Amino acid sequence: MSKKSKREAWIGRKFRVRKKMKGSPDKPRLTVYRSGNHIYAQIVDDTRGVTLVAASSRGQGFQSASTENAKGSNKEGAVIVGKLLGDRAKEKGVERVVFDRNGFLYHGRVKALAEAVREMGVKF
Repeated sequence: MSKKSKREAWIGRKFRVRKKMKGSPDKPRLTVYRSGNHIYAQIVDDTRGVTLVAASSRGQGFQSASTENAKGSNKEGAVIVGKLLGDRAKEKGVERVVFDRNGFLYHGRVKALAEAVREMGVKF
């Protein structure tokens, strides 16, 4: 019997969590993806299959809002992305979301992003 690779284990966690949650028009899904160098977040309405709001450490808003120490691979960068996403969500009228950590632990950059979105007034 072979041992699962790290990626296969992550995909299993991701699908296990996703089968229990769905984003709706009144309460869309906030999903997070983190790579080694960047962090991405988007708010998705699963019933229509539409991304309502998105922000990432590669986007234009991140470059103008970041400090010299902030980058996509640290907590400071995740906080900036979370604030950008929260700001854009409020502009679109999104006040409540379901948080999908996408198989990642609620720790470090994922936690920092989530708390920054909460600071901006989005509830989950």
